[in-house]
Amino acid sequence: MRVPVIAGNWKMNKTVQESRSLVFDISKGIREFNNVTKILFPPFMSLLPAASLLTGTEIALGAQNMHWEDKGAFTGETSPLMVAEFCKYVLVGHSERRTYFDETDEIVNKKLRSALDHELIPILCIGESLTEKDSELTSSVLKRQILNGYKNVNASEVIKTIIAYEPIWAIGTGKASSGENANVTIQDIIRPALLDLYGDNIANSVCVLYGGSVTSENAAEFFDHDDIDGALVGGASLQVDQFVEIVRICSRK
Repeated sequence: MRVPVIAGNWKMNKTVQESRSLVFDISKGIREFNNVTKILFPPFMSLLPAASLLTGTEIALGAQNMHWEDKGAFTGETSPLMVAEFCKYVLVGHSERRTYFDETDEIVNKKLRSALDHELIPILCIGESLTEKDSELTSSVLKRQILNGYKNVNASEVIKTIIAYEPIWAIGTGKASSGENANVTIQDIIRPALLDLYGDNIANSVCVLYGGSVTSENAAEFFDHDDIDGALVGGASLQVDQFVEIVRICSRK
């Protein structure tokens, strides 16, 4: 059985003080939903105070990014050792990292490999642009990102990871994919790609989330589909009532 997951990616939002308040309010609202894995991804500056506030709760903490090297002359970067001290999860390959910071599939793979080596759970983000979608390249793009992202990763490690399908054209645009289309993409492209690499058992064991303009208003449309195991939530995770409601809806899966 795949356990539903709701992850809130705050991106570059909220000061440390604002983060403390948001963590406190969200944790009060979602702590009762024990059948959902709940993860918060605040900015780096807020990881330490968030970790303190979440101690003793069932809410996990994740980092939005990390370098693949343990240490070195990488000014401004954060190593997996630093992340693992406070976090259980880390995002790798988010489209904003790929687009704005020129992260290639090779870099994403290095980060995923490093996360596993440091006993972190990576959430591998994949997705196609609007141009790729309109050119009917969705299948080839997603398969390439999966193949390259999981290079040198064995079957026993893959089941420790999570995939987030985030069509780039839906992130922060308010233009969410339909639940049916997202489910078909996962069912007909993502899981078959995993099957080709690792076999049927693994393909059906990896948790796959949807991300891209998820709100409390459209969440049920996604969670009603069997192959969508939850959501990576962006803007709505900054609003307590919205995020709590999304977790509540997912808890009914």
